[in-house]
Amino acid sequence: MFVLIPARRAHKKTGGQAEQALGRSRGGFSTKIHVTVDGLGNPLRLRLTAGERHDSTKAVEMSEGFACHYVIADGGYAGQDFINFVLETGAEPVIPPHPSSKQPRPDDVWLYRERHLGECFINKLKHFRRIFSRYDKLASRYLGFLHFVSALIWLR
Repeated sequence: MFVLIPARRAHKKTGGQAEQALGRSRGGFSTKIHVTVDGLGNPLRLRLTAGERHDSTKAVEMSEGFACHYVIADGGYAGQDFINFVLETGAEPVIPPHPSSKQPRPDDVWLYRERHLGECFINKLKHFRRIFSRYDKLASRYLGFLHFVSALIWLR
């Protein structure tokens, strides 16, 4: 008598917490959504990182390939490397200098107020329960749903 036992499938590893854009912070697991929006607040590019990662790690990747006059970002992107990258592309950085910088550069306060477009887009994303709760285990599925919701926002 022979018993045929099927070969076990190799369990596909999905990576650790860092691979799935999950980071440990004071509030528990969190994911940071990096967003690039146009002048009307419509999404152009979305990326995910772990919640404790610094904003500037994705700065160049988020702004690469766009032709623009101004790059408006918060103080988390005030690193000199990113400022030099923006200047090389021919755009003007509208990023407030770090409070402890020895030689603070001037910034346009009135243009900086337009940063609310990105914040408003994040607020629109948070209207979808699946986004603010992150039920998805895998970062690729979560990012896919972010793209889907972004398309719905574009169609409004």
